Amino acid sequence: MKAKLLERRKPFDKSFTSAIHNYPHFLNIWHYHPEFELVMMLKSTGTRFVGDSIQPFSPGELVLIGENVPHMWQNDKSYFERNSVLTAESITIHFRKDFGGEVLLDIPEMIQIKGLFERAAQGIAFQGVVKETAIEKMLAIHHAEGFSRWIGLMEFLQELAEEVDFKYLSSRGFQHPKEKNGDSRIDKVYSFTFNNFHRNITLEEVADIANLNPTAFCRFFKKNTKKNYSKFLNEIRIGYACKRLLEEKMNISEIGYESGFNNLSNFNRQFKSSRGISPTEYLSKHQK
Repeated sequence: MKAKLLERRKPFDKSFTSAIHNYPHFLNIWHYHPEFELVMMLKSTGTRFVGDSIQPFSPGELVLIGENVPHMWQNDKSYFERNSVLTAESITIHFRKDFGGEVLLDIPEMIQIKGLFERAAQGIAFQGVVKETAIEKMLAIHHAEGFSRWIGLMEFLQELAEEVDFKYLSSRGFQHPKEKNGDSRIDKVYSFTFNNFHRNITLEEVADIANLNPTAFCRFFKKNTKKNYSKFLNEIRIGYACKRLLEEKMNISEIGYESGFNNLSNFNRQFKSSRGISPTEYLSKHQK
């Protein structure tokens, strides 16, 4: 299912748009756009699709979706019934990465916000203290005028960048984001994995990339990523497989092999372990 590009018209006198939505249901289209999307869910339930993530959503969620990341907020079936009185309500802010000017992103004081923008390529759901005041602050941004509106968003983005209690929605394998962990060996391992996950990768081969023996590499990778390398590799493969499934250009067996799995049963097993459903069920959810 190919995502549709939605083009948004920005007001000539504002650097970003904000809206308080109150609809019978949200736009039921798998889509993407060059703007970042910051959403505070006020009143609505359903299924949230972000990249290769499929999860339920409910009131009180605060989510940031990066530029050109395909997504959809699909309400429950009850919202589409003829006599339904249910409503879907949210506060939403759309902005481009350079809404403050391209030069602004290069100044040292913007380093945390710049990092937030990079992380948003996977979609972020915030869980911490920042969520408790999000409604108040997003409403203030929406109703503000002039410079106060702009600085309000910048300050809120800084709070989001500093929040440590959050979870990623989509996998690394779906978006292939660039990561910098401060250790060039980890960056080399990431780069090698993204370029070679389609084929068989031996532990000795990847350990050599980090200039370590296999045993030392396993300890090193687990210490830096909190997971073993085989799990990381499978996450990349499954994320890529999800992307290929949504494109609907190949059958499931071909996608499994292209994603680096040596047989269909292993692909189905690893996919279900990662996503909780089979590749066929995953595709069916999106098609519906």
